[in-house]
Amino acid sequence: MPGSLEPLDLSVQIPYHFRCPISLELMRDPVTVSTGQTYDRSSIESWVATGNTTCPVTRSPLPDFTLIPNHTLRRLIQDWCVANRSFGVERIPTPKQPAEPSLVRSLLNQAGSASCPNPSRLAALRRLKGLARDSDKNRSVISAHNAREVLIRIAFGGGEEPIRLEALAVLVMFPLGEADCVGIASDPAKVGFLANLLFHSSIEARVNSAAMVEMVVVGARCSDLRAAVSGVEEILEGVVEMLRNPIPYPRALKIGIKAMFALCLAKQTRHKAVSAGAAETLVDRLPDFDKCDAERALATVELLCRVPSGCEALADHALTVPLLVKTILKISDRATEYAAGALLALCSASEICQREAVRAGVLTQMLLLVQSDCTDRAKRKAQMLLKLLRDSWPEDSAGNSDDYVYSEVVPF
Repeated sequence: MPGSLEPLDLSVQIPYHFRCPISLELMRDPVTVSTGQTYDRSSIESWVATGNTTCPVTRSPLPDFTLIPNHTLRRLIQDWCVANRSFGVERIPTPKQPAEPSLVRSLLNQAGSASCPNPSRLAALRRLKGLARDSDKNRSVISAHNAREVLIRIAFGGGEEPIRLEALAVLVMFPLGEADCVGIASDPAKVGFLANLLFHSSIEARVNSAAMVEMVVVGARCSDLRAAVSGVEEILEGVVEMLRNPIPYPRALKIGIKAMFALCLAKQTRHKAVSAGAAETLVDRLPDFDKCDAERALATVELLCRVPSGCEALADHALTVPLLVKTILKISDRATEYAAGALLALCSASEICQREAVRAGVLTQMLLLVQSDCTDRAKRKAQMLLKLLRDSWPEDSAGNSDDYVYSEVVPF
């Protein structure tokens, strides 16, 4: 890394004026404060964020915290990096400058003004989206200007569809407060708008709608409101369709499983998720998820196992039991716990699932789980499943021996 060069190892000495006075490392984004001193942006921002109000070098008070990019010094540093390339020094990239508050205010005013021409409003929203994508710093600046309120009004307030869709695309980049979530969840027109978007011809619109549904369901802590949104059949069908036919869009699968998990938290509407095909789709897509999303998928499977229709649908899928058994101790402790819980529910409801689980090697997996460092809940589920399958143990195994003790067995 250019910012932490070892002069003795690389036989090159970083010029003193290229080093940040705070970190003493090569500056990557030099900025000048009101006292005329120059620091690396990340270092001086950290200095100010910890409550300091003086210049680190001069100790003079900082009347304001405006940071002015020192482009001349940055170019000199970049030239020096290129000149010392043979010593292993890499050229630092030209940093993107953070959004100016005045620019953010202007863009929000332009986007939210009904009197402004639609092309200008659309351009302002796209500029905001680009700024938000650039950095956390930009998102913080945008959020500080009541952006959520403006964007919610645009996205859910009617008007030209392209503008509403662009506002929604920006809105999903920011966390919503509980009041915002309640306001959306309690308005049938707003919920209906999101439901319709899940079948939109635009891939981005469908994914952004699913992302907003997930945010609203999680953020609206009232169980009745959660159930109201989760019970909308079009929403469930749209999310299931997104998972069933993965579209060539990086966020689709990740957003889809987050939304499905959130929707299935409302136990009153899990049977509707089953009717929409959630159980079969989750099993089909399980091998495609990364670690974090696989945990959500397995947690959702376990939730669906807690309703009779979900248990039946999962039991009917030929791959459910083998995949769950295969998952044990392969992904993470949480994934193992959810898979064990789902297997326990399925085997408790179906003798066919018991036989399938035994054929898939569940006895060995459960014994390994009991002896592992997994969570206590996972171990208790494994113990209960072993006890349930006691008659399936080989005659010479420890499972039929009085020496095997089941401890801490609690109801599922």
